[in-house]
Parts: sequence; C-alpha cells; structure tokens
Amino acid sequence: MSSSLSPSASITTATGLPLAGPSPNTSTCENRRSVTQQTLARPGSVFLVLGLPSQISVLLFDLDGVLTTTATLHTAAWTDAFDAFLVARAAGGIATDGEDLSPFTEQDYLDYVDGRPRIDGVRSFLTARGIVVDDDAVAQIAQSKNDAFTATLRRDGVDPYPGSVRYLDAARAAGLRIAVVTSSKNGAMVLQAAGLADYPEHRVDGNTIVAERLNGKPAPDSYLRGAELMGVQPEHAAVFEDAISGVRAGAAGRFGYVVGIDRVGGRQAEAMRAAGADVVVSDLDELL
Repeated sequence: MSSSLSPSASITTATGLPLAGPSPNTSTCENRRSVTQQTLARPGSVFLVLGLPSQISVLLFDLDGVLTTTATLHTAAWTDAFDAFLVARAAGGIATDGEDLSPFTEQDYLDYVDGRPRIDGVRSFLTARGIVVDDDAVAQIAQSKNDAFTATLRRDGVDPYPGSVRYLDAARAAGLRIAVVTSSKNGAMVLQAAGLADYPEHRVDGNTIVAERLNGKPAPDSYLRGAELMGVQPEHAAVFEDAISGVRAGAAGRFGYVVGIDRVGGRQAEAMRAAGADVVVSDLDELL
C-alpha cells in the first residue's frame, strides 16, 4: 500500500498550507516500511510514513468518530436524554429566567459534549444553557444517555470506518504501534462490536479516567497516560481526534503530531486548526 498522499486529498496544515505532492525520489526499506518522503510547503518539515513526521512511532486514536461510526449513536442518545430533561423542566415550571430550554442540537453535541467524559459533557451543556441543577440531576441525565447508547449498540451493533481500518492495517504493516484513548466507559464494548479489539496494545477509557483520577479532555491527561503505557514521550506519539476537546488535549500535551478528522463536511476544520491540529482530513485514508 502506498504511503504517499494523493495530490487531490483535502489536507491542510495548521498554517493553512497544503501538503506538497509526492517526491520523485522514493526509497524502499525492507523492514516493512515503504517510505515516500513528503515535505510541507514550509521548509524544515519532513514527512515519511502515512503522512506522519519521521519521529512518530506510536499512534493514539480516539474511538468514537475516529475509528467507529458510534458518534452518530452518541448524538442520538444525548439528544434523547437532554430533550427529555428539557421538556420535563419546562413542563414542571421550575425553569428560571435566562434558561434556554430549546431542543438539543448536533451543534450542541459538537460544542459541549463530543470527546468529553459523560459527566463533564452534561455539565458543559447545562452551563451553556444557563441551567443549574444538583449533582444527582447531572448523574441522572448521564445515566439516561448511557442506557440509550448501550441499548442501541447491543441491538444494532456498530461499524468501523473503512478508511480507518485501512489506515490501521497500514500502520501495523509499517511497524507503528497503536493505542486507543477514549472518554467513553464503553470503549471495550465498542471495539469488540466493531471488530477492532485486536488492534490496540493498550486502551485508556472512561473507566481509566475515573479509576486513576485523570482530568478529562480537553486536558491532556488521558493521552499522556496512553503515551506512558506505550513507553514513549509525547513527542514520539501522534494523536487522532474528531472532537475539538480532543484536539486541544493533543496540543496541550505537546504531542509530536495532532490529526483532526472532520466528519461534518468541513464545518470543524477551521476550529480544529485553531485548537492545535497539525493537519485536518475528512477521512484517515486521505493520509495513505
């Protein structure tokens, strides 16, 4: 499989500069790495395998929306949970002035929930709507969301993104090591349902975050823990994220490369670059 970037791939760097086309000078290494050298439009940056800088040896993947199509399931589950809460609050006459009780939207998911631990997502959304509730109410919304998500996952299953599977296969063939870093407590279930459980050497998930008292994304803690488990410094690991909070986590952790995956038609590309993404693609196979 070629590691060169297609000249037509919609890939831009953090500075907005396009990646240059394939170099005419291609060398082959016999230890499973077929290397096609790529250079950025600015001098001093050399890219080797799979669109990544040459110092990268470990790949840290978010799960939902990066490797699997579960982001749509999460959006639907959050919509059910929040809308039920908002409707009940409006009907109960307990809302205070300034509260926004309009229905939960996909943009709300992207802005306040995506990539965050479940409890943090609830608090972030309610704060944005000017709604103050106690911890029990927060926990009830979070549990309602999780119940809806797991029921759908068990009933319908989940698919991996084909481009992500191709990228995982190419990474493994190139000798790069793989871990998954997700805020979801259902990470093991999702990996198994998607047929991806054999790819990661390690998994950091929502259970790890709670057990080890890590700060959730956008703090870099979970990704730093992933790098630690893989035995590398952050500068030798790349982060792959579809959430702004996750991109910020990768940038805050000073990782060697941060890849943003915009699955919403380019609507997050600019925000991802502003948050610290080195490159933004719509699908991982654009990096092959």
